[in-house]
Amino acid sequence: MLGGRSNVGKSTLVNRLVGHKVAIVTPKPQTTRRKVLGIRSYADAQIIFVDTPGIHDSPKMLNRRMVQTARQTLADAEIIMGVIEAGDRTTPADHAFLEELRALARPKLLVVNKIDLMPRARLLPILEECARELHGIEIIPVSAKTGENIEELLRILKSMLPAGPALMAEDEYTDQTERVLAEEIIREKLFLKLEREIPFSTAVAVEAFSEDEDKKLIKIAATIIVDRESHKGIVIGARGSMLKEVGTAARIELEEIIGWKVFLELLVNVDRDWTRNPRKLQEMGL
Repeated sequence: MLGGRSNVGKSTLVNRLVGHKVAIVTPKPQTTRRKVLGIRSYADAQIIFVDTPGIHDSPKMLNRRMVQTARQTLADAEIIMGVIEAGDRTTPADHAFLEELRALARPKLLVVNKIDLMPRARLLPILEECARELHGIEIIPVSAKTGENIEELLRILKSMLPAGPALMAEDEYTDQTERVLAEEIIREKLFLKLEREIPFSTAVAVEAFSEDEDKKLIKIAATIIVDRESHKGIVIGARGSMLKEVGTAARIELEEIIGWKVFLELLVNVDRDWTRNPRKLQEMGL
């Protein structure tokens, strides 16, 4: 179970640990909205990772739901892997998270991620601070981006696993359906293509998903949901150019992941204040 503040690289880390892309990654904070499961199987062990939304403070209903999901999932985990970002010192946000982590009565460890962004000599102060706050808890510095120290982290995790049968088939690496995966990949491409222009309150819903085994073809019809009319124009772009770019990027990646040809149809719909509507949030699994 991975937990931590927003933008510390949890999703990049879970993808690296699993060895496959199971969580979308963008520069935007709070990209992960629901828990994402990834699986790493060995001949003698199976590790099930659960990526969670970043813990943060916000008055918005959507954000509160995300944080509630993260905290509840962490509380139920067999092993908790806290994640913070490498820096010269711990931040007030780090301290708040480490305090939460310390209070959880579960086996746990702490990962200090993004060590590729700073010289090794500057890591010592933050590692010492974490050791003081989490006395007796293993602390592992890693880079999810480059893979540095990931094998050591996996070795430590394997040693912490409780004895028991494998819960998932050894050839599976996520429990996400292809339908959910399509929604997430489209949302990722939206955020990457539009960067600061696209608001956080954008969602994707797959309306139709069908497979043609003979042709090895998947047909997907999805709706991009925005909460303002002005945002609709941004997503569509001049003469539909942006929507085409997003659709092409999402289709290419989905074909790489699934291994079949994909026909992807995208529409854009305005649903005002959907992020404040509990029923609609529930319909979207949030």
